[in-house]
Amino acid sequence: MKVGNVVLATAGKEKGKIFVVVKLDEKSAFIADGKKISVFKPKKKNLKHIQKVSKCEFSESLITEAKDVKINAEIRKFLKNEKEKICQEKM
Repeated sequence: MKVGNVVLATAGKEKGKIFVVVKLDEKSAFIADGKKISVFKPKKKNLKHIQKVSKCEFSESLITEAKDVKINAEIRKFLKNEKEKICQEKM
C-alpha cells in the first residue's frame, strides 16, 4: 500500500466506496474522496478495512503539494473514471 493507491473501504460507514490514499501510518491509511472527505481532512482507516482495487494511481506529488481546493476536484474526476473501469471489469 502506498500514497495514491485507489482503495475500496470494506468496513465502516464508508463500506463499498472507493477512495485515494493520501497518507500512511504504520497500521492505518488516511483516505479521501474529494467530496465528503477532503484531502485536507482525510479519514483514518485501519489497513485491515481497505482493499486495493486498481493498478492505476493518483499522482503522489499532487497530493503532497496540495494547497488549494482544486485537488479535491481532480480526485473526484479521477475516482469517477476509476469507478467506471472497475464496474466494466466486473461485468
